Amino acid sequence: MKMKSMLLTTALAVAAIMSGGCVVYEPVPVGYGQASTFDRSWNAAVSAMREQGVTITQEDRGAGIVRGTRGGINVTGSVRPQADGTVRVQFDTSGATAADPTLIDRITRSYQAFMGR
Repeated sequence: MKMKSMLLTTALAVAAIMSGGCVVYEPVPVGYGQASTFDRSWNAAVSAMREQGVTITQEDRGAGIVRGTRGGINVTGSVRPQADGTVRVQFDTSGATAADPTLIDRITRSYQAFMGR
């Protein structure tokens, strides 16, 4: 009985020592800079349009174009990486813009808020 207790104690001590040597490191993110800036801008543009009641009809992340409608107004968001590493975001409206002439301004303000500006 005493031998069994010693073996159990020894086994637990060895397991504790071995588990202390297991360390898991988080992977280092690769591609910070333009890609993450683009992703953040893209997500903010899409979210801003949705927040202002625009129904998204097309999302082409690769081309940097998101399109949608609200009432009779067509909204296009364009997200383009620039050579200097910045991202240019532009919103355009067409159609029955007189029905809601401030829509584009509200989308722009929502975008700025999502970007923390």
